[in-house]
Formats: sequence, structure tokens, C-alpha cells
Amino acid sequence: MTARIPSVCVFCGSRDGGRARYSEDAETLGRAIAGAGWRVVYGAGDIGLMGRVARSAQQAGGLTFGVIPVHLFDREVGKRDLSTFVVTENMHERKKVMFMNSDAIVVLPGGAGSLDEFFEVLTWRQLGLHEKPIFLLSSEGFWTPLTGLIDHFIAEGFAERTLRDYFRVVDDVDALMDALRAALS
Repeated sequence: MTARIPSVCVFCGSRDGGRARYSEDAETLGRAIAGAGWRVVYGAGDIGLMGRVARSAQQAGGLTFGVIPVHLFDREVGKRDLSTFVVTENMHERKKVMFMNSDAIVVLPGGAGSLDEFFEVLTWRQLGLHEKPIFLLSSEGFWTPLTGLIDHFIAEGFAERTLRDYFRVVDDVDALMDALRAALS
């Protein structure tokens, strides 16, 4: 019997964004996850931050588990040389498969899709459907406006203060890896 390998789901942009730090952190994270002996679970694209995380994990000898919906295969350049490659029918199924095959969730900078992924796993946590740790990697303060918005809807009575306990914001990959090690040990 083989030991189960911890898996980290990485939600992030299919673009590189406007700052070099986003790409640098994506590549550093991919290498760090592989170096820890963990598996990267991600959206199976070979572009943007997604591609950077996967390629750097692969180059460091890590395992990669990619999940892509059929309608995004060409647009996100589905990366077929992964350890595990899954094609789903739709976005909801993609998120579910990624979530079910991970032990922790990390959200790097990204756009509407990354927000959708974050809010879905956050809502599931709020509803008591899971207790997996959720981390926002706030490279260059990227997630500061989001946390301000969350604080706003807590202050306005649309969520309990405990909502902030369901995720943690970290500023760099070293702090993220320390938090992941603590959560996955």
C-alpha cells in the first residue's frame, strides 16, 4: 500500500497579469509544491499563471493533476502531458473535480474565473460542507480590494464575522508554504 500524496488545488489566472511578481510567484509556488512532495491540482491550462504553476512543478519533478472543461480545451491550451488529465463537461464539474482531489486550496491572482472558484469553495466552507484550508496569495497586495469587500459585506450584515476565519491571506510564497505545511501535517 502506498501513502497518499497531499494535493494542493491552485486556482489562478489564465493570463499572466500586469506585474512580473504574479508570474514569479506562480513559478515559485509550482516548484515549492513539487519540492514538498505534494501534487498540484489545477485547471489544466498551459497559458497564464496556470501554465506557469504546472510547468514549474513538472520541471521540479512534481505530480500534476489538471482538470479542464471541453469548451475551454482550445482557449486555455489544454496541457496533455500532466500526471493526470481530466476533461469535464462544464465549469461546475471542473471545480468539483479539482476540489474533491485536493487537501488545501490556494488562490493566486486572477480574474472573474478565479473569483468564482474562490467564492464557491468559500461558500461551501461557510455552509459547513468542508473544512479544507483556503489561502489567498496576495502578491503585491492583489487581494486587498477583495478582503475589503468581504469586510464590507460583513459590516453591512450580509455575513457573519466568522467568514474571515475560513480563509487566510498570505503575502508571499514562503509564508504560504509555511501555512500549507502546518495545515497538511
